[in-house]
Amino acid sequence: MTHTIRKATADDAGRLAKLAAVTFPLACPAGSSPADIAAHIQNTLSERHFRAYLADPAVTVLVIDAGGALRGYSLLVDHPAQDPDVASALTILPSAELSKCYVHPDHHGLGAAAELMHASIESAAATGAAGMWLGVNSENAKAIRFYEKSGFSRVGTKSFRLGSTVEHDFVMERGLG
Repeated sequence: MTHTIRKATADDAGRLAKLAAVTFPLACPAGSSPADIAAHIQNTLSERHFRAYLADPAVTVLVIDAGGALRGYSLLVDHPAQDPDVASALTILPSAELSKCYVHPDHHGLGAAAELMHASIESAAATGAAGMWLGVNSENAKAIRFYEKSGFSRVGTKSFRLGSTVEHDFVMERGLG
């Protein structure tokens, strides 16, 4: 299937929220409560939240657009890490955060994630960032392998609140030069 990777617009907010509702649960540990997952989606991945992300000049959202259907997205944040655990772990500054990077499960294994990652790295480098960092659940072996293949290495840990549960993430970073 033919697709393009482009910057998202405000018109994409509703489709991004629907895609996030499908993809976010796939990144959660097997024991995660459906209520916690639903709360997280409602509190950070709703259409209203995507509209706010898209309006923020420090945020870039890229989408995989397959004829108007969104098949994946990444969300980059261009400002210093706010979490003290992350800030103390990073070694390449300035650094952009790859806050979200998800591909619809129907498109896993087809190279779409690698294309999206490549576009995300180029986008972060274009902002002047020297590095890129992300947080990934410590139990998500598939995502960790993908990020390692994409040039990221583990530099620290941080906590992530998923509803009523505190999850443990690895902090991974890579240079952009």
